Amino acid sequence: MKIMLSNEQATLDFGARLASLLPEKALIFLNGPLGAGKTTLVRGLLLASGHQGSTKSPTYTLVEPYQLPSKSFYHFDLYRLGDPEELEYIGIRDYLDEKAICLIEWPEKGAGFIPEADLVLNLDYEGQARSIKLEPSDASWCQTVEQSLGY
Repeated sequence: MKIMLSNEQATLDFGARLASLLPEKALIFLNGPLGAGKTTLVRGLLLASGHQGSTKSPTYTLVEPYQLPSKSFYHFDLYRLGDPEELEYIGIRDYLDEKAICLIEWPEKGAGFIPEADLVLNLDYEGQARSIKLEPSDASWCQTVEQSLGY
């Protein structure tokens, strides 16, 4: 399923709609070039889940935790990861074992140390707009997402 996002607000809105569909535990990969809207999408998701502070890309810290009343979120950015083995040092398995939503930007940098995602979101440029392609691991969940998001 491919969705067109005309501007930043549309990306925030998509994240907010997606937030309402997420279970208590999920692994979500965010793919796309720099500036495609990965962190903006995460911001929309977190705002809709009750986060009131800023949302920054964890490019230098690797992970930003968000403990919210309804769910826990961990936002990873592996762009600057030198070696996938570094994920063992930050305790990646502990994060993934928790009842939380783990959102991982640049997941290919952690190949071999992170499992298959429940949902892959591929963001890309479409002229001045953006597109997002959803790839859920479960076909029935794909139908639920399509129907619920109204795209």
